[in-house]
Amino acid sequence: MMTLAIHDQALAKPGPQQPAALRDYDSVRRAIAFISEHWRRQPTIEDMADAAGVTPDELHHLFRRWAGLTPKAFMQALTLDHAKGLLKGSASVLDAALDSGLSGPGRLHDLFVTHEAMSPGEWKSGGSGMAMRYGFHPSPFGTALVMATGRGLSGLAFADPGEEASALADMKSRWPRASYVEDPAGAATLAQRIFDTSLWRQDQPLRVVLIGTDFEVRVWETLLKIPMGRAVCYSDIANRLQAPKASRAVGAAVGKNPISFVVPCHRALGKSGALTGYHWGLTRKKAMLGWEAGQVGVN
Repeated sequence: MMTLAIHDQALAKPGPQQPAALRDYDSVRRAIAFISEHWRRQPTIEDMADAAGVTPDELHHLFRRWAGLTPKAFMQALTLDHAKGLLKGSASVLDAALDSGLSGPGRLHDLFVTHEAMSPGEWKSGGSGMAMRYGFHPSPFGTALVMATGRGLSGLAFADPGEEASALADMKSRWPRASYVEDPAGAATLAQRIFDTSLWRQDQPLRVVLIGTDFEVRVWETLLKIPMGRAVCYSDIANRLQAPKASRAVGAAVGKNPISFVVPCHRALGKSGALTGYHWGLTRKKAMLGWEAGQVGVN
């Protein structure tokens, strides 16, 4: 059962002027926070709906539309037992990925991602001479900050209402010498590729650019091998990198992942299945795992 309560600040009730995707996420986030704090008494859908600021029917249809799950199944997908299930054979998940040839620039995981890493010199320069285009766009997990270079997607962050400037500043601090140009249209196109599952096509892979230290890039490349609906421990990643004592360093690299969701750091869990800290909030991490459970089906 879930052992972690949500400590994120409570959201204001969804406003009528918000885009539909953000209203959905606001309702989902409020429901997830309520479930996380009250799972021991197995709240009814009426209780969850009241916390989310919608009717029971609205909440039922929202979850079915948003994740392909009923609210009850979604609650099950957020329990520690489910997280432990994701970890079954976690080390062998990475072995299977390598055995299947998924370590190269072909189909790395369910988003059909190809990747390349910037040179160490480009990273050490703080992005000097690098042009970043960015924009904010609604997503199933709140407002997404999408960033790209000419080579491909380089950053994906999330912001709650009123926190957009803070999210942008956080991402800019990673590459302080890069130039930044706002490009809402380009961000919208990339966001659609990322969040619309009907566009996840092997013949049109999403190209991402990994910008970090050599060790960080190796960790992020390992994350790309974790299939949807599965998870691995930090120690499994450390062992895969032939650095079995580097679990703490792996955790730090996971936390610095600049391309959230696409490079699935939310699929890295503690050894017991604990949903450990997530840069963009534990509620959002749980939402991603619950959404993915709906995509692959929950037993």
